[in-house]
Amino acid sequence: MQAPRIALAMTLVLTVAGCGSGSTASPRSSSAAPTEPCDSITIAVNPWVGYEANAAVIAYLAEKRLGCKVTKKEVDEQTAWQGLDSGEIDVILENWGHEDLKQKYIEEKHTAVRVGPSGNKGVIGWYVPPWMKKTYPDITNYQNLNKYADLFKTAQSEGKGQVLDGDPSYVTNDEALVKNLGLNYKVVYAGSEQALIKAFRQAEEKKTPLIGYFFEPQWLHLDIELVKVDLPEYKAGCDADAAKVACDYPRYELDKIASKKFMDKGGPAARLVQNFQWSNEEQNAVASFIAKYKMSPDEAARRWIEANPDRVDDWLTKAKP
Repeated sequence: MQAPRIALAMTLVLTVAGCGSGSTASPRSSSAAPTEPCDSITIAVNPWVGYEANAAVIAYLAEKRLGCKVTKKEVDEQTAWQGLDSGEIDVILENWGHEDLKQKYIEEKHTAVRVGPSGNKGVIGWYVPPWMKKTYPDITNYQNLNKYADLFKTAQSEGKGQVLDGDPSYVTNDEALVKNLGLNYKVVYAGSEQALIKAFRQAEEKKTPLIGYFFEPQWLHLDIELVKVDLPEYKAGCDADAAKVACDYPRYELDKIASKKFMDKGGPAARLVQNFQWSNEEQNAVASFIAKYKMSPDEAARRWIEANPDRVDDWLTKAKP
């Protein structure tokens, strides 16, 4: 990832978006009366800021441009799928794999449907701060981790090296990886994405050892070029048995999942969800507005939308009859 160029692009987005607020906004970024009534949409919001960025943009467009009633529900991944089944949730905007849940709710119960890719490319893995790679050049080879285990000991790791994970509800194979790769480490849960970000920031600033679970897309990569650890290569089926996983995570083509009832009903909101696709860089820009620049999700979405009228018009044009 070319962080300097992306960071510059984000600065330009902030500048342009700030100039585009109020009465000076371009005609294409102003609200227009919807040409078709829009009922309602309930969006699941999973606990990471990249997902929150997706939800912010969809919610803003659905409400301000299409006239929909929008509800956002903060839920973990498993609960979101259950909500599709019960009718309490209409859409999941960023699904990370979950082939078991697809089998259950799409193939067997027929209460959920695939709505195509979000455009985001997902990566999960173990990372270290840049200073560690410079100081210990071979530390990113998993076969060398045991000789560095003492560096990562903490009060919580019971005499072993610590692998810091985030929210326990996230997709993770880390406990199985530690066991099956014979690593002298213990997985410790920080509890949230924010806690992981804080830990990696401090580790780089204070030059303290840290190895932990992290992922892309994630806006922190714009500020710190975290270095991914090379785990055994992922091969199809190597993670089929959760207890026996001894390989890296797959590369994810992140996708959207919706209630079958919601999509069958159709309408502008359903079509907007279907049309919505954007890049990791675009998501990271909005996520940084929320997490780094402390904007509300609504304000972050507005600024990005006003700075990208052509991008947004493509989704909206297809959302209208």
